[in-house]
Amino acid sequence: MALRALLLFFYTLGIFQKDLTDVIRTQQTVIAAEGDEVLLNCELIQNKDVVKVTWWKILPKEMKNVISYHKKYGQGVNPDFRDKVKFTDVGLQNSSIIIRNVTEEDEGCYLCLFYIDPGDDLNATTCLQLYELHEPVLHVRESGSEETVVSCSATGRPAPTVTLTVLRDNVHFPGNSSVSVNNTNGTVTVTSTAVLTRLHHMDTEVRCAVRVLSAPQKEEVRMIPAEVKQSAEGEEHFHTH
Repeated sequence: MALRALLLFFYTLGIFQKDLTDVIRTQQTVIAAEGDEVLLNCELIQNKDVVKVTWWKILPKEMKNVISYHKKYGQGVNPDFRDKVKFTDVGLQNSSIIIRNVTEEDEGCYLCLFYIDPGDDLNATTCLQLYELHEPVLHVRESGSEETVVSCSATGRPAPTVTLTVLRDNVHFPGNSSVSVNNTNGTVTVTSTAVLTRLHHMDTEVRCAVRVLSAPQKEEVRMIPAEVKQSAEGEEHFHTH
């Protein structure tokens, strides 16, 4: 308990914020979707006489011991994380843990602490950030005899980047307006729109690419025929499959 309080005190003072990239190799931020299995890794670049490695979860008012490996006594897991976290690389120079089936409760920052003999301990912080990204939806609507409105919407957390591209006669027309709506569940819906003229006389390719953070991009491509078959409301909806 005293050690935890001491670590929290040092972290609050910013002692753990110093740049240790020349000593410990780790990722500053790891992104994942809910339900994923996530790997967190800390690797000592310099060879040290490490006695123990401990992973801590940084909480608003405390630091919680997650899992540890001792040179003499082996590994130990906090009962609160027994079915959630495990070592994938058990070692004193390179320590890797897996967090299973991540949820919002797992989101946040984790501290890996290398206890070194003599006591020049080293640490690094890596943060887990969850994202949510739904499939894009394309809309095509005629607003007049000469104009067609093409838009693409995507919902995610944090706000997704929506790139709408219209290819006609080998010329690209990027989306020229974007609107964001904050939803009650914490997600954001972003819609990008392009207004085209004289669409009836040629086939037009519409491409919508959406992304959140550095997560894999999702894309939808549709070919709008020269004569669009209108629904009763004068609008077509293209959903991904």
